[in-house]
Amino acid sequence: MTSMYTINYALRAHKRDPFIEFIKGMLMTPFVLHAKPIPQTDDPTEKDDEYHMDANVARYCDILSNIEELINEHIRKHDKGVPDQSRLKRLVPSISTFHTQLPLRESFLSANAKHSIAARRFVPPSFNDIRRILNTAQIIAIAPKLKLITFDGDMTLYDDGKDFEHDSALVNLLMRLLKYNLNVCVVTAAGYPGDASRYEQRLSGLLKGFGNARLPKDMCEKFFLLGGECNYLFQCQEDYHLKYIPEYEYQPHYVRSWSSDQINAILDVAQENLQRCIDDMKLPCNVLRKSKAVGIVPKPNVKIFREQLDECVLSTQHRIVNYLNSPWGKKYNLPFCAFNGGNDVWVDIGNKLIGVQILQEFLGATSGETLHVGDQFLSTGNDFATRHQCCTIWIVNPEETQDVLVELTELLEAKKPERPLEFNSLTSQDLPQSFLDSKTS
Repeated sequence: MTSMYTINYALRAHKRDPFIEFIKGMLMTPFVLHAKPIPQTDDPTEKDDEYHMDANVARYCDILSNIEELINEHIRKHDKGVPDQSRLKRLVPSISTFHTQLPLRESFLSANAKHSIAARRFVPPSFNDIRRILNTAQIIAIAPKLKLITFDGDMTLYDDGKDFEHDSALVNLLMRLLKYNLNVCVVTAAGYPGDASRYEQRLSGLLKGFGNARLPKDMCEKFFLLGGECNYLFQCQEDYHLKYIPEYEYQPHYVRSWSSDQINAILDVAQENLQRCIDDMKLPCNVLRKSKAVGIVPKPNVKIFREQLDECVLSTQHRIVNYLNSPWGKKYNLPFCAFNGGNDVWVDIGNKLIGVQILQEFLGATSGETLHVGDQFLSTGNDFATRHQCCTIWIVNPEETQDVLVELTELLEAKKPERPLEFNSLTSQDLPQSFLDSKTS
């Protein structure tokens, strides 16, 4: 007989991360069995809190060290071509690929020093605690060999639906990454075919920061934007504008071979299902069709509930997969991505996994030298697929991105000093006229 817990867990699986849930379960042991209650007497034998807390830190560290070894064994099995034989794969069947080792013990000690996790008596290690521990562990592991770092746009570099603010602390942090000789790329679902001006508006604060700092040509050219998941690539030029790169220069043949018939067949199925969702749930939304995407967007001043958006995503995923597996749909089989954008839903041809793979090939970086930062790592998000292709950092807002980059730049500085570059206080006369014209138009 199926328990109600099992049913509820299955129905809410799209809101959970199995690996984080696994770590949470393991860390419940020291919390439940060893978290000492608050002393209720003046008995001096009860006042050993400092010793007890140190002991609990050691217990947490011991468990995380064991999980580290499970990860290392999974990596060894993967390298031998038999990842399904790892113990971690048996414990967490949905576990993906690890592109580096993860020093979880070291990361926990850092997090505990800041947030006193082991001192808590009533609140066990949470989803967000573990997410941040995994983030720090990944930063520590990849910093010595990082070559390419990619970012989602909305809710990662700027607020949802907003533009990059010129006074954002991320401006200087991203410029520091460029000065460490890293390739930096924004990988966004926003699709404006060949239209650099639309993307320049979204990144206006960052491009203005490049201009104010008089970032040299070789650093500017290490900044890229990949739009439509994997479909439109732009490179920053010395005049601080984005230049469109033709598809034949960077896209592999299998992507360029996607035909309009294949693309339209998938988008037709997606559009039909999205319209059905609008009708069934009476959503105040409109369907918007693009050349390689289709989505639903709410009418002005309307907020759609997350549950309704997730229903649209999951039902559309299911409908497209069934169609592509049918005898009449197999010939149209292309990779796609259906995701919850926060207040809209989109289905794109291609996905960020392909986008990151294209950038790696174009810029010469391996999976263990690539880091993707994003906020959509649940199964209804479009950052989720990148886990198979590179290392990832899961943040929830631009403020967390800032914290992550502070940690990363500190480690990069220990690796090698940044290139000397004076930040200038410029007047408008110092900036290229073409740059100024675009900002006043």
